[in-house]
Order: sequence, then C-alpha cells, then structure tokens
Amino acid sequence: MRRREFITLLGGAAAAWPLVVRAQQPERIRRVAILVPATADDGDFQAWIGAFHQALVPLGWTIGRNLRIDTRWATSNAAEIRKHASELAALTPDVILAHGAATLAPLLQVTRTVPIVFAAVTDPVVAGFVDSLARPSGNASGFMNFEYGIASKWLELLKEIAPGVSRVATPRDPTQGGSTAMLAALQTTAQPLKVEINPINMRDADEIERAIAAFARTPNGGLIVAAGGRTLLHRELIIALAAQHKLPAVYSNHSFVAAGGLISYGPDFVDQYRQAAGYVDRILQGEKPVDLPVQAPTKYELVINLKTAKAIGIQIPASLLARADEVIE
Repeated sequence: MRRREFITLLGGAAAAWPLVVRAQQPERIRRVAILVPATADDGDFQAWIGAFHQALVPLGWTIGRNLRIDTRWATSNAAEIRKHASELAALTPDVILAHGAATLAPLLQVTRTVPIVFAAVTDPVVAGFVDSLARPSGNASGFMNFEYGIASKWLELLKEIAPGVSRVATPRDPTQGGSTAMLAALQTTAQPLKVEINPINMRDADEIERAIAAFARTPNGGLIVAAGGRTLLHRELIIALAAQHKLPAVYSNHSFVAAGGLISYGPDFVDQYRQAAGYVDRILQGEKPVDLPVQAPTKYELVINLKTAKAIGIQIPASLLARADEVIE
C-alpha cells in the first residue's frame, strides 16, 4: 500500500471513530418522579399509574433505557406527603407527576423550578396553583377533576335514584378553596329543586360521624361526596355511615363505589393519566408548563353498585343501569 493511500485510510477511520463511539454510548436517562396520596396496594392508583407508564411507551420512553421513574406512595397523611414532596424536589427530576391538591400544594411549597404535571385537581385557579387555565404561569400545569357544572349532574343522579330526597349532606374540607366553590355550585343547583344543602366539615373522623348521624335523624336525606384529599382519607368511614343510616349517596369517583358506595359519576382517571403522560413527554422534549393549558376532563364514567342499592332498599331505574359504564353486582 502506498504511503498516501495509507494516510487517507487512517484519516477516514479516525473520522469514523467518533461516530462509532457515539453510537455505542447509552441514551441519556431522564428522571420522572410521581407523588400520590395513597398506599402502594391501592388498586385504583395502581391502575392509573400503570396507564401512565403504558402511555409513555409509544412516545419513545422506556424505563431503564432512557427513563427512570421514582414513585412515592405517601399515604393520605399530610406530614408524610410533605416529607416525600421535599425528598422528590431534592432529587431535581426532569418533571414530577402529582395527584390532587393534597400533593400539589406541598410540592409547590418546596420547588418553583421543577416542572410539575398534576392530575385530579379541583379548580387550580381558585386554589392559587396557577394564574389561569389557558396560560398557567409558574412551574405547574395539568388536568382538573371536573368543572363545577358537574354539581348539577350529581344532584340529578341522586334525585333519579331517590326522588323523595329533599335534604343533601355534603362532606367538605373548609380549608380548600375548591371545596368551598363546589359547595356554592351545589347550593345554586339545588335552589330551583327546593333541595336543602347541608355542608359537613371533615376535620376528623369523630366530627364526620356525629354530623352524619345528626343529619340522618331527619328523613328524606341523601349524600353527595365530592372529590378531595379528606374525603379520600375518610372514604371507608363515609361509605360505612351511608350504609348504616341507609342514605342514598352519589360519589365523585369509581373508587368509592368499588369500596361499597352506591353510585359515582366522575372523570375517568385512567384516561386522565394517559393524557398526563403526553404532558410529561412534551416537557421532556423541552416545553414548559406555562405553554401547556390546564385541561378539564374529556371522559366521564358512571358506576353503580347494585349490592349496595339492595342493602339500603334502593331500586335503580333500568334506564340508569343502561347508561352505566360499569355495574357492580
């Protein structure tokens, strides 16, 4: 081989080396954190987070190859949620996925720089989490529980399964602005129907038990249980009290009916977590929460527990059963 040919070959090989090295280097691993107010054995949250994982795959994200996910099951204890929020913020992940105001509020207290995608938050504007739905500002955006107009649907369902209801108790967390606004929406909806709305504060289990027992002493009562960290915390107690006092009750999501509640109408959180994966992907691709509008749910589900209906003496209309997305027997 002539010297000139050798040098040319050597130069070509040298130019190719960086390409080979780059091809062999692993992809950059991005870090996503998840904070949920539940235990690791909660079936609903397992399904929702599973849907989130699955929705990331067709977007090009694979755990271990280019993605790491750190999940914190913080339970519904406020101190535990604050602790895990601080720990996750300290990890400086590329983005955090948060469920509900109970996790979003502590996260925003510890970081205003790490992007946050939230799911199942009631009125983030009233709560002060974002400036507006169209342009959230700050470091958080995501998906709402529902719009306040859903209050009319809950009351409509309650009257459909129990036409004689003229008094409705609604457990609420007075510390949450969204809870106060939802109460106002219920009262506005109830006035033309001559239905009396009775708020029940949920500071602790004893207060809930006393208030529902007192409410149930007068006939023609029912319950509407909206979403919130405290209603989730006291879910089993509220369901048990509704059964004990034979109160027809409408709940805001499937998990209450799966645990023995009568009927629920609310957003499909599996669908919402799939959409949250899309927002996480867009942030990992370089977009910012301020550019991602807060969205209301686009898919709702109606779930009925016939076993509970029979136990409290409620006959579910056939027309309502036909509309149900799921019937538990």
